[in-house]
Amino acid sequence: MHESLEKLKARLAEINDLNMAAALLSWDQHTFMPSGGAPARGRQLATLARISQEKFIDPAVGRLLDDLLPYGQSLPSDSDEASLIRIARRDYELALKVPPQFLAEFNIHIADSYQVWAQARPAGDFSMVRPLLERTLDFSRRYADFFPGYAHIADPLINLSDYGVTVSALRGLFSQLRARLVPMVRTITAQEPADDSCLRLHYPEARQLAFAEEVVRRLGYDFSRGRIDKTRHPFMTKFSLGDVRIATRVREDFLGEALFSTIHEAGHAIYEQGIAQVYEAGPLGEGASSGLHESQSRTWENLVGRSRDFWEYFYPRLQSVFPDQLTAVSPEQFYRAVNRVERSLIRTDADEVTYNLHVMLRFDFELALLEGSMEVADLPEAWRQRFYNDFGMVPEDDRDGVLQDVHWYGGTIGGAFQGYTLGNIMSAQFYEAALGARPEIPSEMRAGMFGGLQVWLTENIYRHGRKFTAGEVVELATGRPLAIDPYIRYLQKKYGELYDLN
Repeated sequence: MHESLEKLKARLAEINDLNMAAALLSWDQHTFMPSGGAPARGRQLATLARISQEKFIDPAVGRLLDDLLPYGQSLPSDSDEASLIRIARRDYELALKVPPQFLAEFNIHIADSYQVWAQARPAGDFSMVRPLLERTLDFSRRYADFFPGYAHIADPLINLSDYGVTVSALRGLFSQLRARLVPMVRTITAQEPADDSCLRLHYPEARQLAFAEEVVRRLGYDFSRGRIDKTRHPFMTKFSLGDVRIATRVREDFLGEALFSTIHEAGHAIYEQGIAQVYEAGPLGEGASSGLHESQSRTWENLVGRSRDFWEYFYPRLQSVFPDQLTAVSPEQFYRAVNRVERSLIRTDADEVTYNLHVMLRFDFELALLEGSMEVADLPEAWRQRFYNDFGMVPEDDRDGVLQDVHWYGGTIGGAFQGYTLGNIMSAQFYEAALGARPEIPSEMRAGMFGGLQVWLTENIYRHGRKFTAGEVVELATGRPLAIDPYIRYLQKKYGELYDLN
């Protein structure tokens, strides 16, 4: 083994440990921390971010990478060692551009911003958080300016979560998708929506959580390496490959909230739990991109969790858990209820057909804010106007408008939302390839067996971690570059059976 490689791995493991300690503090902030802990938590996260950055951009790391360059080039490019050296250098060169003090200041700010948002959203009061969001916009622009030469100011921010993806590419992709989706949405929403009243009865929280746990356990979420807790906005976080956690939320007046949020976050977690153990504590030991991650949450939530095959197995079990609510509801009624298409206010509640319109709205606003063609103060009214244009409805207040998503209040403006639509597109392409390789997957799911799909996903996606870019993973797994056609085929087939699409 190359001596410099061992030294590099040791340094990267130290940095990973600092980052995972910060992740643990962040998980606590979003789950159990009392509100009074916010100021200190911001300082603690800032300290860890600064130390981690200083350790990473230490010239000694650069010397190790320089020493390893010929060695890495002598290896097959897809070998683990060459990949580790390549990804570490890529991360190092990006990190060199961002001052540690900037990261410390930004982490203090987003801890404050999140805490104020947590109060502002229930109150529906955007004015509480507006000054903080203006500072977030300033921080986001300052971050982008550390990377001069960009084609669009959002490109460096998008690159944080979806490496190599640009505004130009996204605009082209989203334009194609929008042209196919808008007529479909218009045709479906002109028809009578499915009756989903069976989902809006009283469902006790404890039984909802117990059923959701049973579901994700069977899907493949390993509870010996994970757990489920409650939060305001569902998320997945990882502290090691042996500790990957889910946080979900529950509404006793809507069955779909906890169930599909938990399946969604389990999709993220199953991905992380499937990464090859040899990548632990290094730059390869995490998901390749936001879009690739979302492809897995959306695969398990929608292509599996809202499918007839899934409910053929799980619906009798759900009826036994909630007999008073569901005994008189047929499987077909329930299937139509969980696949109801309608124009709605909340992104996380949106159906598969309208969901991407929610994402595109946010993406466009991010670009406008960063470009300076929109001010933060204009957001609430701009939100209402765009929402009316796209959905024919207006939120009653900012709680269900500009305050509904945590992303801008706990991170940057720019790069926050495109991964959801990239993930939707990827999910159908991956699933189509999985069915081509293992046509028995649907019949296995009808029998409550999901291992066949999980094995295919692990072999073709999960185990690689960050070894390949998301685009490379798509081509390796499906034999072609990312395209919207499989996604459109999936929507047309599924919703063509539920609605008249002629």
